Amino acid sequence: MARRIPQPDLEIDPEGWLRGLPKVELHIHLEGTILPETLVVLSQKHDAEPLTLAAARQLYTYADFIGFLMTFKAVTERLRTPDDYEFITYEMVKTLAKQGVVHAEVYISFGILNKQGRLAVPDVMEAIERGRMRGEVDFGTSVYWIIDAVRHFGVEEAAVVFRQAAEMRAEYPSIVGIGIGGDEARGSADLFRELYAEAREAGLRLTAHAGESMGPGSIWAAINIGAERIGHALTADQDPELMEILAERQIPLEMNVTSNIRTGCCVDFEKHPVKEYFDAGLMVTLNSDDPPMFGSDLLGEYVLAFKNYGFSLDQLREVAANAVEASFLPPQRKLALLQQVERYEN
Repeated sequence: MARRIPQPDLEIDPEGWLRGLPKVELHIHLEGTILPETLVVLSQKHDAEPLTLAAARQLYTYADFIGFLMTFKAVTERLRTPDDYEFITYEMVKTLAKQGVVHAEVYISFGILNKQGRLAVPDVMEAIERGRMRGEVDFGTSVYWIIDAVRHFGVEEAAVVFRQAAEMRAEYPSIVGIGIGGDEARGSADLFRELYAEAREAGLRLTAHAGESMGPGSIWAAINIGAERIGHALTADQDPELMEILAERQIPLEMNVTSNIRTGCCVDFEKHPVKEYFDAGLMVTLNSDDPPMFGSDLLGEYVLAFKNYGFSLDQLREVAANAVEASFLPPQRKLALLQQVERYEN
């Protein structure tokens, strides 16, 4: 793990303080919130030979980024009915609320749904909306949807995904944006320039995974097609000019520390640049990506930043405020949440 730095805040309980800090999660995949125990329940419903808990946990073990993608695929293949999606959505909101998350902007992969062909996207959208609304009523945490295309499935399939998002937004205002995930090596952001322009014209906000498993050129490409937030941006520190641009423009970075280690995109915790980015004035936010697959969650990422990277509690308050500002919430809600963050003392 990274160095341990003495903290001036140790007279209070850091984890308790951070749990109560109002937090916004900007980079989390709905399909990646499924716990091994939940996967067993899904497998018992749908598989001829159901997974044991040990076998389910083994699925969450992998050696590299491609291994992670295969794990993600194996988990999503157990989502067979719209009710499965309603269930995992409700469970996600419940889990987020327990960590002090007040709002989340959640990726849902229409790209995988279309590729699998088992379920109609409108049926899944209706189901996750039921889960979202029940969860917000019961736990108070709001959710927006970011519709994700899988970049290595190609431009034509991404076009289908983004146009579905634009069409469904009229019925579901909780759909706020689009993004591209998947294997950066097989789908440069440049390929999606025209589609991003079309999505922007349709009123959708733009995000992109970039600089997770590829170099800074991938981040430049995401910026150049209009991405308003960058997911990961792990390799930005390889390019001083890019670091300057990110700081100058205050382009929000959806950073996922534990995820980067578990996928092998960063060799170890000591090497992760999250504090370097923060100290350089970049707009850092902390996120969990696919929590049970990485053995962490958003609260865990904040605790990790405090204990292992030398962030003070006041600096983590700033990180929390960054996430509010970087969200796609309307101005009045942002202002209300920023005031909550600023006034929070616990």
